Amino acid sequence: MVQQVTNGIKISVKTNFEGTVFQNYRVYFSFSYQITIENQSNDSVQLISRYWKIFDSLKNTEIVEGEGVIGQKPVLPPKKSYTYSSYCNLTSPIGAMKGFFNMINFSTTKNIKVYIPTFQLTVPAILN
Repeated sequence: MVQQVTNGIKISVKTNFEGTVFQNYRVYFSFSYQITIENQSNDSVQLISRYWKIFDSLKNTEIVEGEGVIGQKPVLPPKKSYTYSSYCNLTSPIGAMKGFFNMINFSTTKNIKVYIPTFQLTVPAILN
């Protein structure tokens, strides 16, 4: 698990290799990841959007951005957390992801950028 705290918001990431999938005449390596967003600050915040850089060792870097996460824009009161799961398919057995969440602090009405630490997406057999 990797973790990072930005502006009082702690991001924790767990990953898992799910196996291979066959789509559009190609084999992909499928990884799931679970993100926990923990509000360690004294202010309520809301996740507005996400920005991902996905690195695939056999492909160019892919940028993914959009509103919310998994169709939601969660509000996190102080000392509360929110967890969601998603997945990523790569063309190679080695990759990584990093990015940030754009959030709004309800007390200050300021937008804050909360960084998601780089996490590896690696097929376990590659590590042997």
